[in-house]
Amino acid sequence: MSAEKFMKIRLNSIHPSAPVPFDIFVQIGQRHVHYLRAGDQIAAEKIENFEKKAPDAFFIYANERGNYQRYVRERMVSEELPTREKAIILRESSMSIVEELFENPDVSRALQESKEVISQFVSFMDQDPDAMAHLIGLSSHDFYTYNHSLDVGIYSLGLGKVAGYDGAELHELGQGALFHDVGKRHVNVDIICKAGPLDEVEWAQMQKHPQYGLMILNNYSVSDAIKACCFEHHESFVGNGYPQQLVGQEIHPMARIVAITDTYDALTTKRSYNNPMMPTDALNFMKEKLGARYDENLLRAMYEIMFHMREAGIET
Repeated sequence: MSAEKFMKIRLNSIHPSAPVPFDIFVQIGQRHVHYLRAGDQIAAEKIENFEKKAPDAFFIYANERGNYQRYVRERMVSEELPTREKAIILRESSMSIVEELFENPDVSRALQESKEVISQFVSFMDQDPDAMAHLIGLSSHDFYTYNHSLDVGIYSLGLGKVAGYDGAELHELGQGALFHDVGKRHVNVDIICKAGPLDEVEWAQMQKHPQYGLMILNNYSVSDAIKACCFEHHESFVGNGYPQQLVGQEIHPMARIVAITDTYDALTTKRSYNNPMMPTDALNFMKEKLGARYDENLLRAMYEIMFHMREAGIET
């Protein structure tokens, strides 16, 4: 069976508490080898072991996508699972959608499916007061484009809720944050994955990703707010950002949120040339060293998220 017949999943999105209603395959070389039969359960120890060794090697049949999504929804409404385990399932099950955003040429499908992803995150945050804290506390701490985009989406939903967003606007913010780096599809992968700081030529290329992102989104029916999250998230309140050198209130309100969460994630994730900061240290650094770049009210609201994380018992 060809590779197009399969859909990648993260094994951590499968919970050991119930049988799995679809076949699971593990990729070995170019082959998809049957690993778990529909109706069987997988032990927690095996999930943990594989998650450490090969988290990206598991697949289901592509035509089981709907079945997989129903499986995730059922886990999310289960009264038996604690909040943190639900947060793991939701975050891990969303990773494949984010990967498609950057790897699949069908951007329209990724845009459509991202609506369901954001709806699930918003519903989870609405239903459980500790959900936001646990989702934010699960940051991968590795700066890969997929992880980064998903984490910025989660952080932006959390900051948006604290800032008073709800309903359709909150969903719009989440989608804009998830797609904020879509323009990196057109940046050389060697630049994106470089193990060290960029030189001047590479940096000039990287700085074009907001324009590339806007070019991509202009081909689809998305709102101006979503486009602004992509095009304006590197603008600065003092006017020294890019690509337009916008100042203060000229920057779209949702893009101001993504600007903060984008920087926060960069500071708290590991790169080859720097170690990650703890959440509170990163936020204090942003306030003390970079504060003039951001909307001060939104930066202040980020501290409320740290408070929620501490209340949920998450180290900050």
